[in-house]
Amino acid sequence: MLTQLIYMSQPFGYDGATLSGILSSARRNNPRLGITGALICRHDIYLQLLEGPPQSVDTLFQSISSDDRHLAVTLLHRADVDHRLFPEWAMLHDPAHSWHWSPDEVASGAITEASPEVLRQVFQQAAADTSVAARQI
Repeated sequence: MLTQLIYMSQPFGYDGATLSGILSSARRNNPRLGITGALICRHDIYLQLLEGPPQSVDTLFQSISSDDRHLAVTLLHRADVDHRLFPEWAMLHDPAHSWHWSPDEVASGAITEASPEVLRQVFQQAAADTSVAARQI
């Protein structure tokens, strides 16, 4: 059984070095935990999908919730799933190309009001975009 979890947070001190540190840590640690996923980010938001064994996903989410690089960590969706969206990615980085919410919409709560289906579609599009790009190489 796999768990899929989607959360959002506000970056604290968002810059290239902070983002590189988050991605480097995830890519180093997630494989040993059996976790894959994707991080969609920009200056005002992190939107992340984690997938893997339930206990590993929950432990990682607790760690993220107490990480001072994230503010206002909000669990948006958690469900058991049959397969991974990102089986090849310890952590895919998508710099907010796969979604459509403006900074004003984010600030007014559009993501917290989005249905689980809409949130999953954002990540399904990121997975599809990555798959197409890989085939073009």
